[in-house]
Amino acid sequence: MAQEFTHRKQLLEEQYKQLIKRPNEPLTPGNGIFTRYKFPVLTADHAPLIWRYDFNPETNPYFMERFGINAAFNAGAIKHNGKYLLVARVEGNDRKSFFAIAESDSPVDGFEFRDYPILIQETENPDTNIYDMRLISHEDGWIYGIFCTERKDPNAGPHDTSSAMAQAGIVRTKDLENWERLPDLKTNSEQQRNVVLHPEFVDGKYALYTRPQDSFIEAGSGGGIGWALCDSMEQAVVDEEMVIDERIYHTIKEVKNGQGPAPIKTKDGWLHLAHGVRNTAAGLRYVLYVFMTSLEKPWEVTFSPSGYFIAPQGDERIGDVSNVVFSNGWIKDEDDKVYIYYASSDTRMHVAESSIDQLLDYVKNTPADGLRSYTSVETIQQIVKRNKEYLNG
Repeated sequence: MAQEFTHRKQLLEEQYKQLIKRPNEPLTPGNGIFTRYKFPVLTADHAPLIWRYDFNPETNPYFMERFGINAAFNAGAIKHNGKYLLVARVEGNDRKSFFAIAESDSPVDGFEFRDYPILIQETENPDTNIYDMRLISHEDGWIYGIFCTERKDPNAGPHDTSSAMAQAGIVRTKDLENWERLPDLKTNSEQQRNVVLHPEFVDGKYALYTRPQDSFIEAGSGGGIGWALCDSMEQAVVDEEMVIDERIYHTIKEVKNGQGPAPIKTKDGWLHLAHGVRNTAAGLRYVLYVFMTSLEKPWEVTFSPSGYFIAPQGDERIGDVSNVVFSNGWIKDEDDKVYIYYASSDTRMHVAESSIDQLLDYVKNTPADGLRSYTSVETIQQIVKRNKEYLNG
């Protein structure tokens, strides 16, 4: 029995080291907008063995897994003290999610979880589940984490064990080690997920991108990505939400849409990454899209390219919730490269590499959605005509 314990322990430790040290490879030529990478940057297998196994041979003679990890996905992202940090949503086999920081010296590989997950303090109304943290380095000096806090719907019937209420939980930190829990955001919406803090004050107030929603799954009267102001993050209260990026029939965001990470400030405006959801015969399909808002008025959309930016491809389509990509984290590096961290099928984390110049070119020069088949053909005809004129001198 001792021999089996030692053999399994050594085998698992070697596999874990190989996974962490595995170099990533860009997938070329790509589409010229961004470059995907071959391997996911985080998976359930990246969870440290000391989370999952009892290392005492007397209490675990078979070196049996004691706490199973199902997935690592939907990570907030930030560069801090020269390291790339992902605050991942880690889901156990028990279906509960929690946050854990994985860090690396490289933006595309080598991510390794810290020894301990983040212990998020509970409010007077304990969360059943927490997930999908957005990290925002705000000009007030704090790093905020805004996440979804989920609790059972108190109005659900006695035999309804799946109806939930989702709201926006808030934490803040200065060092990504010590986290202070603040009261949950208060809005007039029955459900509130995908809330993101704008990184700068607007008219002396904190600005939030919201997603008003009538129920846990259905958007209902919730019209899209909202914009709201509040006086304080210590007692965050929103009285009014204004939809700035609406849902539209027969588009990639006809069912739902929501802000991804906090927008990136550029010379031409604020770059936004968001997710859009449409219904299909196989269920909901999640994709990512990009748009831009004004520097002076971040609630005013200035450019909105048609169609999706990133959609699930190949093995990305397979997982716990298939045909889904989702992002709540990206990092603009000092050299203006942009690393987009996105999850696939609620299972694993990937990275795509672009740059500010590429993203500005894409968002400003990609035609907007004409909303009809006829206008799509017109757009192609215009491109072909210009190409023929150029090629023919």
